Amino acid sequence: MVRWALTLLVLLLAAAAPAGAKDTVVIYTALEPEQITDYMKAVNKTLPNLDVKMLRLSTGDISARFMAEKDNPQADVIWGVGATNVMVFKNAGLLEPYAPKGLARVQPLFRDKDATPSWVGIDIYMSAFCFNTDVAKKKNLPKPESWADLTKPVYKGEIVMPNPASSGTGYLSVASILQRMKEPEGWKYLDALDKNMAEYTKSGSKPCKDTASGERAIGISFEYVAMKMKKDGAPVEMILPKEGSGYEMEANALTKKGKSNAAAKEFLDWAITDEAMSLYSKYFAAVSVAGFPVPEGLPKDISKVVYPNDFDWSAKNRDRILAEWAKRYQK
Repeated sequence: MVRWALTLLVLLLAAAAPAGAKDTVVIYTALEPEQITDYMKAVNKTLPNLDVKMLRLSTGDISARFMAEKDNPQADVIWGVGATNVMVFKNAGLLEPYAPKGLARVQPLFRDKDATPSWVGIDIYMSAFCFNTDVAKKKNLPKPESWADLTKPVYKGEIVMPNPASSGTGYLSVASILQRMKEPEGWKYLDALDKNMAEYTKSGSKPCKDTASGERAIGISFEYVAMKMKKDGAPVEMILPKEGSGYEMEANALTKKGKSNAAAKEFLDWAITDEAMSLYSKYFAAVSVAGFPVPEGLPKDISKVVYPNDFDWSAKNRDRILAEWAKRYQK
């Protein structure tokens, strides 16, 4: 009788479960929209049991949203958000350490140093100048080759760059300049750059898109969007500054809310598989697992073109740097 009752209970529970019910995972991301579309085709095919609810904002905005929700968290997973920001999340106690399957394949640079990491990187992106050759020809503007060149009077009103408070691309450029030149010399440089600035944008990709459309001559952006604009036919040249490009890593993490969500962990496991890496490598010169091809037009060895980034310094000093930047340049 007891066995029959248990069998009936199991049957009733099975009947109550909706047919084809999926496991929900809420993901916050700063990946580019076209990348998300590409990646999600694979996710939906490989993980058909997941119902992915995604919020995509720029790095600064998604980070501010996540931090503001700390007492009522909504996200289970952080996917493709700047490592500098993700380290801030860790320091605030908002992440749950998790070692996704296949972690041993990930290169040491691309992961949190703890034995069970709070975050794992997936790719690297770097600052690049977008230079509109048509606009330059009309205005007789020389091609800039360096960060130093951008402060020349000839470029006054011709440059646009992202606001570092809202854009990870903007912050990586500012942080790299301050690390390379040291403070206060770095701030003196940024003061000089500000004199030539036409606009600070909210998005990291917008400076290059504005340059591609002919609105500006020079956009400080990142290499992926520069290459995409050129591939799409815009009269844009990608320039990697000779002093070294700033760079940032996009990283994944499990949140405290996602700790007990098996679907969140399943997604993070997928996010460092060869399938995922092959997708990331279509857009970036370096991904966290070695052996994937570099997209045409990007440097084969990025160590020769980037300025080393102290991620700990960038994370710990982020609030101070952004406050100083806003005081000096926020209109």
